[in-house]
Amino acid sequence: MSLVRAKQETPTRLLKIDDLEQRTKVGIRILVIEDEHEIADFLVRGLQEEGFTVERAEDGAEGWHWLTTASWDVVLLDWWLPECDGLTLLRRYRHRDRKTPVLFLTARDSVTDRVQGLDGGANDYLCKPFAFEELLARIRVLTRKQDAADGSAIEFEDIRLDLVTHRVDRNAHRLDLKAKEYALLVYFMRHPGQILSKTRIYEAVWDENFDGLSNTLEVHVMELRRKLEVHGHRLIHTLRNRGYLFGGNDTLPPGQ
Repeated sequence: MSLVRAKQETPTRLLKIDDLEQRTKVGIRILVIEDEHEIADFLVRGLQEEGFTVERAEDGAEGWHWLTTASWDVVLLDWWLPECDGLTLLRRYRHRDRKTPVLFLTARDSVTDRVQGLDGGANDYLCKPFAFEELLARIRVLTRKQDAADGSAIEFEDIRLDLVTHRVDRNAHRLDLKAKEYALLVYFMRHPGQILSKTRIYEAVWDENFDGLSNTLEVHVMELRRKLEVHGHRLIHTLRNRGYLFGGNDTLPPGQ
């Protein structure tokens, strides 16, 4: 018997998601640490269909690697894992003062287990089997709380980006950005002054492997750059054979 309840069939008219709600998912990174392939595949596919960027770890060791080498907006964590169990993994993670919201997904449904998981550092606890719609609702709650804790806006020089409404202003002028342009700008603004390879950007924003042949990234960067420069100086710099750098001219490496 599957431990995940499939999505409920919904009339077509109810499947239309408000544009703002859909755009708020862009750039939200979710780590799924789950060893059962059927459940993990269901979660990854379902979350990707909802517009989230998703990575999966198959055991505690791989989970620890991803937890400590990348940043996440939400972590979905199973309790029973090979190599290192979920509770031990979570406690180690919290000892590093990591504040990322963690939701336990587990078949352990006793009150004692739930209390132990929450006391161990989990922000929420969902027992298997669960409805996918309920999981999505809990993820929305966790990301809203995280936005409130981290601040709802990013600012760099004369650019202000609202993470809740996805409004972007430069020099008090509102910019009309498409979803991927917005996601690119979020990524750039979270990594100012860093040399970002095309592979790194593409895999973070598009959640796909970069084959080195597609010009999709270049096209979106060019359009984002054009919209930004209508109201200010250049901030997205192309570094030949290296990638891109977001920042003022004073952040450019010598010779650029």
